Amino acid sequence: MEELSNCTVLVVDDTEANIDVLVEALDSVYEVSVAMDGESALEVVNTDPPDLILLDVMMPGIDGYEVCRRLKSRSKTRNIPIIFITAMSEIENKTKGLELGAVDYITKPFEVAEVKARVKTHLSLMIANKKLQQLSSQLSKYVSSEVTQSIMDGKTEAIIKSSRKMLSVFFSDIVGFSRKTDLLEPEDITLLLNKYFDRMESIIRKYNGTLDKYMGDSIMVFFGDPSTKGAKEDALSCVKMAIEMQKQVHDLSGEWDEHGMDITLQIRAGIFTGYCTVGNFGSEDQMDYTIIGNPVNAASRLESAASPGETLISHDTWTLINEHVEGKEKNAIVVKGFHEPLRVYKVSGIK
Repeated sequence: MEELSNCTVLVVDDTEANIDVLVEALDSVYEVSVAMDGESALEVVNTDPPDLILLDVMMPGIDGYEVCRRLKSRSKTRNIPIIFITAMSEIENKTKGLELGAVDYITKPFEVAEVKARVKTHLSLMIANKKLQQLSSQLSKYVSSEVTQSIMDGKTEAIIKSSRKMLSVFFSDIVGFSRKTDLLEPEDITLLLNKYFDRMESIIRKYNGTLDKYMGDSIMVFFGDPSTKGAKEDALSCVKMAIEMQKQVHDLSGEWDEHGMDITLQIRAGIFTGYCTVGNFGSEDQMDYTIIGNPVNAASRLESAASPGETLISHDTWTLINEHVEGKEKNAIVVKGFHEPLRVYKVSGIK
């Protein structure tokens, strides 16, 4: 397996004879480095982290357990698989090593074939895990990171199903985007949009929103699924996100002006809180994790009714969060699917 041949293994043992045997068994397949005590092992790992560590327990100075504990306490090294290899065979010793984060335990005197097999198994698992992480990272570019993580954690299944939940739905678009970009080259439009979306998405992630989709220059986000902090906190996070987005767009306009792009960007936004149907919609082969219902239509309508640079929220949203935000009521608007005109509020800031 070509990928295994690129792996590095650190052998840590205070007995030279053991090191010689292990190096001879492994260096034909892997790149092997050695350390004869705990301090040296930590220095090697900090300088050049290996893909796997074969670690003796009984060593002078810092023993193997302490080396493992320190490595597992650091974000840079906690995912390196550690296999204890020691003469201590009591179940208590094995349990202690595994509880500290080791992936396996080999008892001395060891069989070379067993060491080779266990090293290969755990390196293969490590490679598979890295591929899974890379896949998750790539998937999150096309699917909301919230949804991706929920799928990876087993909380969301890729099957056709849906449920009713209280959500806060956000819509925004760039005011007069087509008119603003008529005189720009396609490459400049792409650069402008991608930079705008990049800034907006970082704010969405900050407040743990679920990015539903981009539609041209429009953005749809919802709060309350797949994770929720309760309707009030979800609504407040949604409004805080909208306020920060408005500020970021103002700053972004200034940056473009400095680069000779005479474009004044403004967005309008709408937020509606209510019960939506959320889940997987589509065929068995291709699904879209999204939301449907009157609140979606209402949030879109609020966005359309907002003035440039303005965020309008529904009465239900206002009722949940008015003690935390500054705003004022505006004229009610008529929205398809609702019997009465909707009371709306302009949000101006956080108290």
